[in-house]
Amino acid sequence: MQYVYKFSAMSTPCELIIFEAQKSRADALAESVVLEVKRLEKKYNYYNENSFLSLINARKERQLDQESKTLLTRAKQYYSLTEGIFDITMATLKPLYSSEISLSDLAEKKAELLPYVGCEHFEIKRDKIIFDNAYTQIDLGGFVKEYAVDRAAQIIKKKKVKSALVNFGGDIYAIGKKPNGERFKIGIKDPANREKNSEYIEIENQALTTSASYERSYTIEKKQFSHIISKEEYLQAPQSVTVISPTCVESGVYSTALMINPALKHKNRAIIVT
Repeated sequence: MQYVYKFSAMSTPCELIIFEAQKSRADALAESVVLEVKRLEKKYNYYNENSFLSLINARKERQLDQESKTLLTRAKQYYSLTEGIFDITMATLKPLYSSEISLSDLAEKKAELLPYVGCEHFEIKRDKIIFDNAYTQIDLGGFVKEYAVDRAAQIIKKKKVKSALVNFGGDIYAIGKKPNGERFKIGIKDPANREKNSEYIEIENQALTTSASYERSYTIEKKQFSHIISKEEYLQAPQSVTVISPTCVESGVYSTALMINPALKHKNRAIIVT
């Protein structure tokens, strides 16, 4: 039987499709996933001043639990692998992108803060995070939702479910195949007409994420900026990038990084729409 569960978390609609003989087992699994996702949302919420992440940014907390240590270590690794493009410290610039700021002020303030952007400005020693300045900020928003998808998949797999689909706002993981033997077919939106799909991708025990310029944006003095903030403004950014990989975290990292630099070298399957 197919059971569908919908909920909201991390400012996005979330959906679980679980193929399971017993509804009670599917219900229990869905409940476990929701609890885990809500836990991660509370812990790493950039906008909640009482979250664990905000305490780190405010320099009120330095001690890291194992989960946070692992996530931050992976973020630093991806920073290196993407040649500094995937950068959780871009949060240092995030407050600048407001409709109330002028383009000239944006350029000036960005220049002042850029020296504090980069994962080299923090290090993890044993179980502590140490910054080399008072200004560097961290946002795991482009990382933790994908991590939540991977955690959801792990929870479902642990209960020996052979077929399920996790979809958190387009960040997707397919567990096995459908019961009829077909792989899960995922539609990729056409950037020119978001009501239609430009193509379909079949996945099995894989993750798929799409980053797109049409998702969200900032407008300052009629100039539009992508929600994906980067150190430099690239002139010809893709309209969308879809990446298929073994984990949702990896897909998310590279779909984001390739939006900024489509020429970046990587080992995963990517669909880039220019």
